[in-house]
Amino acid sequence: MATPSATASAYGARDHARAQAGTRVDAMPVLPASSWPTPPEGVATGDIVWAEIVVGGNYTHKVLARGTELRLTDLTGDACAHLLLYSADRPWERLNVADTVKVLWNAYLGEGHLLLSDQGRVLATLTADSSGRHDALTGTSTLARNTRRYGDGTPQSASPAGRELFKLAALKNGLAPRDIPPSVSFFQGVRVAEDGTTEFTGSAGPGKAVTLRAEQDVTVLISNVPHPLDPRPAYTCGNLEVLAYRAGPTAPGDPLWDATPEGRRAFLNTADHLTARGIA
Repeated sequence: MATPSATASAYGARDHARAQAGTRVDAMPVLPASSWPTPPEGVATGDIVWAEIVVGGNYTHKVLARGTELRLTDLTGDACAHLLLYSADRPWERLNVADTVKVLWNAYLGEGHLLLSDQGRVLATLTADSSGRHDALTGTSTLARNTRRYGDGTPQSASPAGRELFKLAALKNGLAPRDIPPSVSFFQGVRVAEDGTTEFTGSAGPGKAVTLRAEQDVTVLISNVPHPLDPRPAYTCGNLEVLAYRAGPTAPGDPLWDATPEGRRAFLNTADHLTARGIA
C-alpha cells in the first residue's frame, strides 16, 4: 500500500500505478487468455479465449463466437453462476427460460439441455455436466431481497444482488435494465416438491463443472452470487472458474441434434436463421 505522500502528485500516482504491472491476485481475468496454465484436456492453449476467476459477489461478461465452448467450474462448492445469454448482434433475441423448460419438457438443467431464445432458436447447449445441481425456476437475487436479508444489496456492498450486477454487465454491452430477463443458475440446485413448493438442494461439492457450447455468436453475462433460496444466514458464495475455448457448433449427425423432436426443430430454426445470414 502506497503512503499518501507517495501518490500526492500525478507523477507519484503514475509511478505507483506502473509498479503494479504484473501483479496478480487469485481472482482476476488472465490476459492473454492463452496464458492460462491448465487448459482442459484436449484443448490447445492457443484456443483459449477467456480465462477468469470470478469471486463471490462479482460478475463478468464476454462476447463469444459461434462454436465456442464455455466451461464453468465451482471451485469451492459455494459458487452459484447465474447466466444470461443474448444473440450478440441482435440483443432483443435472448435467453427465454420459460421456453427453455417448456419446449424441452424438462425443468431441470443438465447435459443435453438446450438454452433457447423466445424465437425458438438455440443459443447454447449443455454438452457436459458433473454437478446436476442447477435451477431454471427461481432466477437471481434482487436489491430489495438482499437488503432485507443481508442489510444491503447494492453492487458495491458486501452483499450485492445478482440483478444489480447484471445491470452493470448489461450496461457494458449496450443493454438497459429492461433488457434483463429471468436467468438460469448453475451449481446450487432446486427441485419442486409434490405439493408444488421449491426445495433448495444446494451444491454437489467443489470441482464440479458444466460446459456450454455457443450455437450462435452470443453475449454472455454471469453474476456469481448466493442463490436466493440458500438458507445460510451469511452471504456465502465461492470462486467461479470461467474458461472458454474454440471448438465447433452442433451439426447434423451430432447426438444432440436429434435427441428430441423439439430439439431438432430448434436446431433447424437456428440453422435456417444462420444460413439466411450467410453465417452457416
